[in-house]
Amino acid sequence: MNQLAAFSGESGIETSFEGFVIAGGYLSATEIGRARKASQETGSGLVAAIRNLGLMPGRDLARAVAAYYKLPTVTENEWPKASILGDALSPRYLREHKILPLVADDVRLVVAAADPGNTAAIEAIRLAVGRTIELRVAAADDIDAAIDRFKSAEDAQQVSSGRSENTVADGDDDIEHLKDLALGAPVVQFVNQLLVSAMHMRATDIHIEPFRGRLTIRYRVDGMMIEGPAGAAQMARAIVSRVKILSGLDIAERRLPQDGRASIRIEGRGLDVRVATMPTIHGEAVAIRLLENVRQVLNPAKLGIAPRDEQLLRKYLAAPHGLMIVTGPTGSGKTTTLAAALTILNEPHRKILTIEDPIEYQIEGVNQAQANPDIGFGFANALRHFLRHDPDVIMVGEMRDAETARIAVHAALTGHLVLTTLHTNSAAGAVTRLLDMGVDGYLMASCLTCVIGQRLVRVLCTNCREQVVEPIDFPLEILERAGLSGPVAHWRARGCERCNGIGYAGRTSIVEVLEMNDEIRQLTRPSVSTWQVEEAAARAGMRTMALDGLEKCCAGITTPDEVRRVTLALSG
Repeated sequence: MNQLAAFSGESGIETSFEGFVIAGGYLSATEIGRARKASQETGSGLVAAIRNLGLMPGRDLARAVAAYYKLPTVTENEWPKASILGDALSPRYLREHKILPLVADDVRLVVAAADPGNTAAIEAIRLAVGRTIELRVAAADDIDAAIDRFKSAEDAQQVSSGRSENTVADGDDDIEHLKDLALGAPVVQFVNQLLVSAMHMRATDIHIEPFRGRLTIRYRVDGMMIEGPAGAAQMARAIVSRVKILSGLDIAERRLPQDGRASIRIEGRGLDVRVATMPTIHGEAVAIRLLENVRQVLNPAKLGIAPRDEQLLRKYLAAPHGLMIVTGPTGSGKTTTLAAALTILNEPHRKILTIEDPIEYQIEGVNQAQANPDIGFGFANALRHFLRHDPDVIMVGEMRDAETARIAVHAALTGHLVLTTLHTNSAAGAVTRLLDMGVDGYLMASCLTCVIGQRLVRVLCTNCREQVVEPIDFPLEILERAGLSGPVAHWRARGCERCNGIGYAGRTSIVEVLEMNDEIRQLTRPSVSTWQVEEAAARAGMRTMALDGLEKCCAGITTPDEVRRVTLALSG
């Protein structure tokens, strides 16, 4: 009997679990209703639906499940050092059903399961190994992390050992032979595992880098590079060729950089993959950007925008015209914020046009165009054509030059809502940058409504963070403005199995919203400094990114080290 059958009424287990979590105060009846609906729509069990909807933290859900089934819980400290019965149990099957073998002997197998009610999967494992099964309960994320770790180590060892007959000599230019290797099982499995590991690590990029005698694999997770299991140096060209085949690139061209992209599916999830190759002295290096296809609504509140700032954002998005700018360096989440704004605006009565380079989020109902300067379709040229298509909202991926800035301002002045980005260090810097780009101050004062400055900081792992009461290492002037001078309760990172010892899991934004007012409008002249604009905005109530970040430190979301890294280092 599987969980879907249990849920549909053939057993009372799932219904009883519903009553248990409601009676125990774990979830409300409304939340259980949402989980029940998701379970019916996806065919997953109720426990999986609760987990997928994020209604309970993973460890709390595991404790509730263990209490209901009267089973002990286990944590990553009790994991085996290597996979158990790996020859009989598929990692894919274990991951799908969130089950991890812990201990095996001749007559029994102890397993950790996220949902002991998944009797069909547990019975299948019993039949496969021919042993009795003893159950424990563990969080699904912990089980996934352990399976990933075992699988990555085994795949790296498989590719690097016993495959000498498939290696490519340094001077071998046989493209057909290289293609055969790239399509061979060891290389295909290795590249597939790279993508699976990247997805489960929440990596945005995979870097494949050949050096003398080794092939380095690195992932960018939460903005930081993390080294993964190394590949076999002799297989480097075959691995690179496999990536090229996936993205439609020429495997015979190794002297010039190439760019490509592809849409793939990893464990049922759609990913857009963007690939860039670059020749180096030891071979071709590859950077793979993973852009998960957006299926859900982007919620500004989930991006880390404070309620007060979100209210301002929605206020100006509701306006029929004007210019809104998001500022920050590359990788600060500007595109994601704009995508969230477009999602708010995306209603049938509005026509929305975007020009982007590249298109990172595909939003149903929005007309999105890819910039292509090589054929004369850049931002400025696209904007001119957009104005002939009767849009209500225009999004420009970036104001890169004076011409684009002037056309965007003109569009905002003629009754369109224009959203765009600028590379400046602060929200106030957008005013001086537009003046430097030749936009007349009186025109800017007439159309600019607000500027959002932002950075991304890493979010503390809730499993291992620890609270401390001590002075925060930050400039005294900022601490006094935040009311945080002297010893203050805040949090710091430790590192555990779940977060791979980093202490952080995920990222959020720290934000400042500069709202145009009469004082700032009077300052829009060529002689104004960024400092003057920022002081005027502060007098009007703007909370800077540093203050927003310190507030998140005290709330246990991030650490002073993170806020200092992304604000003080980029100030000035």
